[in-house]
Amino acid sequence: MTDVVIIGGGIVGLATALQIKQQRPGLSVVLIEKEPAVARHQTGHNSGVIHSGLYYKPGSLKATNCIRGYQMLLDFCQAEGVPYELCGKIVVATKPDELPQLDILFERGQLNGLTNIRKISAGEMRDIEPHVAGIAGIAVPYTGIIDYTQVCEKLAQKFQQLGGELRLNERVEQVTPGTSLSIVVTNRSRYETKLVVNCAGLYSDKIAQLTQRDPVDVRIVPFRGEYFKLKPHKEHLVKHLIYPVPDPNFPFLGVHFTRMVHGGVEAGPNAVLAFRREGYTKSDVNLKELYETLSWPGFQKVAAKYWQTGLGEMYRSFSKAAFTKALQALIPAIQEDDLEEGGAGVRAQACDRTGGLLDDFAILETDKAINVVNAPSPAATSSLSIGQTVSEKVLSRF
Repeated sequence: MTDVVIIGGGIVGLATALQIKQQRPGLSVVLIEKEPAVARHQTGHNSGVIHSGLYYKPGSLKATNCIRGYQMLLDFCQAEGVPYELCGKIVVATKPDELPQLDILFERGQLNGLTNIRKISAGEMRDIEPHVAGIAGIAVPYTGIIDYTQVCEKLAQKFQQLGGELRLNERVEQVTPGTSLSIVVTNRSRYETKLVVNCAGLYSDKIAQLTQRDPVDVRIVPFRGEYFKLKPHKEHLVKHLIYPVPDPNFPFLGVHFTRMVHGGVEAGPNAVLAFRREGYTKSDVNLKELYETLSWPGFQKVAAKYWQTGLGEMYRSFSKAAFTKALQALIPAIQEDDLEEGGAGVRAQACDRTGGLLDDFAILETDKAINVVNAPSPAATSSLSIGQTVSEKVLSRF
């Protein structure tokens, strides 16, 4: 019998596992991951940005956990020798109609405690990024770059040193909630546990449904973000991180330029519907999962509302010229030949039945389970804070 079974070996699951063992060493904790290593999906495919908390509504779970998690992450990396760099970023308005949203971002940043951000003119922007185009911006010195897979490897190591069990290559097939214990069945083992903690990311809604009889009223809709890389001879065009002013009605930040902690510059991502939950290429298709997405009433409402935006993102997915044009809004000197194929990530975006794309982190609780059902960006930055929040919920049960 195990006290706690955690499902999902991404950064949120690992941070939760470590926090539980640090706070209550006597509890038995097993973390189950279906892949042969940790951080194989959302965590290992993101752009490696340490987010400052600029974008998020003050008081929201994203804002509070990002601000708290930011410092917790830096403290952890310093203590454990995980390399990172606080290189800073600028958010760039390229058109007059973006200025009101830029002002809102600046105000949000200040309300979230980012006292060192500052508004900058076009000239000041070019002092920071000589090749950028824009009419106004915000300088954000807090933003950094990191390798989150390295963070996860260190979290896993410390969790196991404290007596936690990490079970790789195990896929959860069934969860049966009982009166006092739940039964978790994988392709390899069977676990009796007092509490299930679901940090399954792209499959968090599926696992949540296994933990309860009532329907889970959100569905994970997978959005693929595709990147290009700047060829080495053009990396000098980007000194820090360069972001556009995001569309306030769409939960993505727009194509941007990101220096990588191991070298190189990524350009992107776009945001297109993935045809399977772990669909990292255009040819990755799972007809059952695609049907589940397309038939979800909430997604149908999203598609009706954002069809023009979605078509534009899809066009950029298939047209390198269109992708280049979007990047040129920030750096006009970028040419199509300057870009080479990069990687891709898939964002687990929760969508409710009414067509709401959940903007905040979401945790659903039952007597026998705690389900983290929405933890997209900035979950990696916020992971230790989310882990603390979830671990507190766990420990209140014991």
